[in-house]
Amino acid sequence: MEKGALRPDAFRGKTIVVTGGGTGLGKAMSHYFSTLGANLIISSRKIEVLQATAKELSQLTGNPVLPIACDVRDPVAIEQLIKEGEARFGQIDVLVNNAAGNFISPTERLSANAFSTIIDIVLKGTVNCTLAFGKNWIARKQPAVILNIVTTYATTGSGYVVPSAVSKAGVLAMTRSLAVEWGKYSIRQNAIAPGPFPTKGAWERLLPGELAEEFDFKKRVPLKRVGEHHELANLAAFLISDFAGFINGEVVTIDGGEWLQGAGEFNNLDVLPAEMWDSIENTIRKSNK
Repeated sequence: MEKGALRPDAFRGKTIVVTGGGTGLGKAMSHYFSTLGANLIISSRKIEVLQATAKELSQLTGNPVLPIACDVRDPVAIEQLIKEGEARFGQIDVLVNNAAGNFISPTERLSANAFSTIIDIVLKGTVNCTLAFGKNWIARKQPAVILNIVTTYATTGSGYVVPSAVSKAGVLAMTRSLAVEWGKYSIRQNAIAPGPFPTKGAWERLLPGELAEEFDFKKRVPLKRVGEHHELANLAAFLISDFAGFINGEVVTIDGGEWLQGAGEFNNLDVLPAEMWDSIENTIRKSNK
């Protein structure tokens, strides 16, 4: 973790839940939150990954990290997460909805099930978590913060990632809507819209083989580089902190100016011939097996 922007004890006494917190950007955010003194709860479907991450982060920061397996598509599992988290730490103060899924494909190649898979994780999963945590906080009369990780194309749309674009747009609409509706309960809602922040596992699945080299994000960003994980972690930490107490219903774009250079992160994939899409599809299928 690069040098952080907040004071070292900024989250002392706070409990933060990060869905999809075992890997990638979720892990980067979790690491920084723990560095700032938070009681951390990380969740995903893979308990072995969570346990390894929890052990690693706790050793690095000296603060407690509780791994809980939870499928965000299952409301019962989310209720159990809340119950376990409160039993361990007394109360939960922040929810970071980071769990997601995505793949690239011409939309006409998608089955209804493929489309629904992304919606169920990204949109319904975020809704499930938001409702469960929100109802609990309202019943407890407890102020709280929700941070949703969306994407720049939640606003612009983008070809070739339509299920993700639809889902993230829904999450963004919910963020703004509940910021108004739940403000009276002192529950703040904000979102971050990242541009290209490559993570090894996720981006290798999204852009397999040589496609990652051909589709070079640095060429699309005015700053001529991709984002560093600590940059996103710093922004997330600020938005969930008391220092951002009057920021509510906002989406903050962090993309080096990419969307200004050309809206729709995957739109220029229309240059790919059908034969290459066949190759990509076959590579993805083999990778998933």
